[in-house]
Amino acid sequence: MAITSALVLLAVIWFMVFFIVLPLRLQTQHEAGDVAPGTPRSAPTNPNLKRKARLVTAITLPLWAITCAIILTGTITVDDFDLFHRFGPGSGASASGEQ
Repeated sequence: MAITSALVLLAVIWFMVFFIVLPLRLQTQHEAGDVAPGTPRSAPTNPNLKRKARLVTAITLPLWAITCAIILTGTITVDDFDLFHRFGPGSGASASGEQ
């Protein structure tokens, strides 16, 4: 795995975890009873983004390390997902004689 692939994997995992954590412990303006004019009632009063970003980073780094270890050791490979033998050499349209 190249460094670029590792960084892209880290970014993908970070954002996936971020979107899971983002709505947790969220208090809307309607729930707080203080809706600012011109905003929807569902707008958050205090989203705590800095705290959530630190939490997401703390969760993401071990997940990323485990995922990288699995990829680098070859514990799970693309061949494990190739149920119909379409990913390897000799598969596809060129192997069956189609043009």
